[in-house]
Amino acid sequence: MNYADIKKYDIANGVGVRVSLFVSGCRHHCKGCFNQEAWDFTYGKPFTAAVIEEILTALKPDYIRGLSLLGGEPLDPKNQQDVLLLLRRFKKEFPDKTVWCYTGYDFEADLLPLKIGDEHILSEILRSLDVLVDGKFIEALKSKDLRFRGSSNQRILDVAASLSAGKAVLLPGNWNIEH
Repeated sequence: MNYADIKKYDIANGVGVRVSLFVSGCRHHCKGCFNQEAWDFTYGKPFTAAVIEEILTALKPDYIRGLSLLGGEPLDPKNQQDVLLLLRRFKKEFPDKTVWCYTGYDFEADLLPLKIGDEHILSEILRSLDVLVDGKFIEALKSKDLRFRGSSNQRILDVAASLSAGKAVLLPGNWNIEH
C-alpha cells in the first residue's frame, strides 16, 4: 500500500484533534473528488513499518482523540491488509481513542455482507472502527454546511451499533444534518 499524506493535527475529519492517514488507491472515481491524485494506487510513498511507528508516535499526546482513515479508499481490497496492521497496533496501544474511517462503499450493500476483499480481514477492520462515513461523494449533493462529510447522501455511522443491528445505525447527535 502507498499513502498520500499523514496529517498529525487534523480537526476536519472526525471529532477533536486527530491523526489522519490518507491512503492511495481508489476505484470509485467520484466526480468532484477533493483528492483525485490519490486514486492512483502508486501515488505517494510506501506504507512501511516506519510509517506505522510515525503514526503511533503522533497519536501519543492526550489531546489527540484518535485516528482517521481516508483516501483514496482505505477499504479497497489492495489496502485492507496494511490498514488492518495499523488498526491492530492502534487498538493495542490506544484502546481509549477512536477510529473514524471514510469509505465510498455502502455499509449495507458492500460492507455488512463482507463483499469487498477478504471477508475475514474486512470483518476485523469493521470491528476495529468506531465511526464510519459511508457512501460515494456525489458532487450534486455537496454542501459546505455538512459536518465531517462532503455530500448529503453520505452517512456518519456508529459501527458497533450497526454491526449489532445488522443495518446502518447513525451516530447519535446532529452529525447527519446540515448546519
